[in-house]
Amino acid sequence: MDVALRIEQELEAAISRAAGSDCPPILAEALHYAVFPGGARIRPRLCLAVAMACGDKSPIAATAAGAAIELLHCASLVHDDLPCFDNAGMRRGKPSVHLAYGERIAVLAGDALIVLAFEQLAVRLALSPERLAPLVKIVATAVGGPSGIAAGQAWECEDAIDLVRYQRAKTGSLFAACTMAGAAASGYEPQAWQALGYAIGEAFQVADDLRDVAGSEQDLGKPVGQDETHHRPNAVAALGFDGAMQRFEDLLADALAAIPPCPGAEPLAKQIAAVSRSLVTGLSARTVAA
Repeated sequence: MDVALRIEQELEAAISRAAGSDCPPILAEALHYAVFPGGARIRPRLCLAVAMACGDKSPIAATAAGAAIELLHCASLVHDDLPCFDNAGMRRGKPSVHLAYGERIAVLAGDALIVLAFEQLAVRLALSPERLAPLVKIVATAVGGPSGIAAGQAWECEDAIDLVRYQRAKTGSLFAACTMAGAAASGYEPQAWQALGYAIGEAFQVADDLRDVAGSEQDLGKPVGQDETHHRPNAVAALGFDGAMQRFEDLLADALAAIPPCPGAEPLAKQIAAVSRSLVTGLSARTVAA
């Protein structure tokens, strides 16, 4: 089955269950709104790409893990956009969940998506406990403390931000979960795949920093200039545009070098390079100066 179709069908099944007939109607609408239509689905695609490179020995496990991680990512976007954090009015080219459905429903929708991620793993892997336990641990570690996405968001509440720990938690943790879960789903030792995920995650964060200062709201589907507005660290501010671009290339090289031995290492490397570079295509220092 096509990767995109695998992901969308898994997410549809999860949301249909969570937003069933007993669900309060507004919450049900908000859950669907927060997940569909999706963005590039980079995280679940990475999870499945690693699983395929490792032989895709348990497609159900890999797809469930990828969908769970995407649900967590969507939950983090709903919460990030809230007035108490970024107060962002647009996400994926449409009004943020709290603007469309109200702040109270947005908080509850984000909470419900977090729980749904783990429910999806439990439902899909009920007959495969040898796969379920490692995947739950991998995904849970990427969400909470001390170094998951909740911790990443919490760093923004501190007076002094540890940049490495902040970026590793807020962005890198889910990417590490993708690579580790993809490997674990196919029976590989997940820890060996953590470094790849963190390197991709940091490269993605630098790309996001570049797009925040050199991209456009129309192209990104969300507000730009948010790092400056909220006084957050940004690679372009720290290194300059050219320096940030070089940092991105260095991180991408680190990621490609970190791919552990597996049957599909070469096509996986090509896919990671292509997707990563597409994030910064068309950006230039002239855009920043303008």
